Amino acid sequence: MPIDKSIDYSAITPEIRALGQKCVDNSRIAPEWYTQYKVNRGLRDLNGNGVLTGLTEISDIVAFETVDGQKKPCEGKLYYRGVDVEEIVKGFVKEKRFGFEETVYLLLFGELPNQKELSEFTEQLSFYRTLPTNFVRDIIMKAPSADMMNTLARSVLTLYGYDSAANDNSVDNVLRQSLQLIALFPMLSVYGYQAYNHYVKGNSLFIHNPDPNLSTAENILHILRPDSKYTELEARILDVALVLHAEHGGGNNSTFTTHVVTSSGTDTYSTIAAALGSLKGPKHGGANIKVVQMFEDMKNTLTDWHDEEQISEYLRALLNKEAFDKQGLIYGMGHAVYSLSDPRANVFRHFVESLASEKHREDEYALYAAVERLAPKIIAEERRIYKGVAANIDFYSGFVYSMLDLPLELYTPIFAISRIAGWSAHRIEELINAGKIIRPAYKNVGERHEYVPLAER
Repeated sequence: MPIDKSIDYSAITPEIRALGQKCVDNSRIAPEWYTQYKVNRGLRDLNGNGVLTGLTEISDIVAFETVDGQKKPCEGKLYYRGVDVEEIVKGFVKEKRFGFEETVYLLLFGELPNQKELSEFTEQLSFYRTLPTNFVRDIIMKAPSADMMNTLARSVLTLYGYDSAANDNSVDNVLRQSLQLIALFPMLSVYGYQAYNHYVKGNSLFIHNPDPNLSTAENILHILRPDSKYTELEARILDVALVLHAEHGGGNNSTFTTHVVTSSGTDTYSTIAAALGSLKGPKHGGANIKVVQMFEDMKNTLTDWHDEEQISEYLRALLNKEAFDKQGLIYGMGHAVYSLSDPRANVFRHFVESLASEKHREDEYALYAAVERLAPKIIAEERRIYKGVAANIDFYSGFVYSMLDLPLELYTPIFAISRIAGWSAHRIEELINAGKIIRPAYKNVGERHEYVPLAER
């Protein structure tokens, strides 16, 4: 039967609303049952620690240390294949190189590349940075979406049809697929935005071919900007952002999704599409958008960005659900694992100040710095949380992206462009080591009911 185009199928009818209420009435689980049955909700124990569900060698997060037999918070550390990420950044920044490609190599192969290996690997990525003929016209340009993550996932699933070995899960083939997707994600993301910007928002359409001589960070700016121009500082800070977002332990939601879906034996394209769906969520990859929106509201509310009393009042209003989205949160402050500090935010902070100076946005940076300094004390007072609350990577990344003139629609896809490196490494690790489908247990707490014949209901 043909679809009646005069009907708004997206409307929530009274019938649907009534059925929705049935879902709520008959699906609610009492919070105390999680404690009663010793269920670690969200795979976190009562102390907020993650429940061990696997082993990995790809990355490690350190937020606590043992002193005299006591577990105590410490300054946060992040290791990629055993190498401190802060040292990785220091290394390539000191040598005035771009570091994302080196980081991808480290995550995938478990060791830092030498000069020859890095050069050959970079050439390999450049070789794969080519979409199938007419893919942009036939796939990306058709049905443009306002949500770039959905566009990206659709493009990834469509690439399955262009791969004659799509279902081959041998390590060599999955590595080949991973390298292709790592290389293509910048084009899929930016071209998807360009299509939306043109066909939906009515702006001019720009489709630049990637330059094989440019790094991943440089190519993003090259294909995004109408004139393809960018400063060296802009490209280097975007490169650092990619390095810092490339991996974050096996327990984050999208990486765990990668392990779960890979364990079912499905193909690479389906696995990465599932990870993209996870990352899209505002509790995961979309967090930095909330930070930017919160600061926009703050800037419009404050009469003096340098008045710390005004800033403090606004932060208290946030926590008391009286400002911004009234959710009671100061976005960008605190982390599920880190307490004293997020090492990624520590690294990023120095670069942010330099970029703010180049962009003449020092006053804005000063506001961010003031919030970072004041928020932990106010959170401790209002929430009686004394374990330590520090700025996380999302606190500064959104500000950086706004200074790079990246559209809001690309904030989460930029995260995906980076994190697919970690997803790929974890997918390969799962294929090599696991062999069993990941199948957690759920305890049924529902009541038993007798079946009632239809006429008697």
